[in-house]
Amino acid sequence: MKAYGKNIRISPKKLRVVAEIIRNQSATEALSFLKFAPKKWAGILYKVLFSAVSNAINNNSQNESDLYIKSLVINKWIVYKRSNPVSRWRAHKILKRTSNIDLELQVK
Repeated sequence: MKAYGKNIRISPKKLRVVAEIIRNQSATEALSFLKFAPKKWAGILYKVLFSAVSNAINNNSQNESDLYIKSLVINKWIVYKRSNPVSRWRAHKILKRTSNIDLELQVK
């Protein structure tokens, strides 16, 4: 019972803040936390977790109350490189980081 979020346009450092909170929680508690969390990227984690729970219910006939988060890994992915022009024909680098989310659920 897995779900993946690939090439998400947010830095892994920001995603890991919320991922640390919901790691090793039950799926229902984590969904309710993510739904009302004040962070913008909590919505992204909510979608991935909701997808994993839906996969477990539909494909494996599991109960939502029996599921908990076994592993939640946030990996860095491609870095888009952009530049910002400044004086004297120079440029400052802008790094737009992306992330991958690997989420695995397990039955208690």
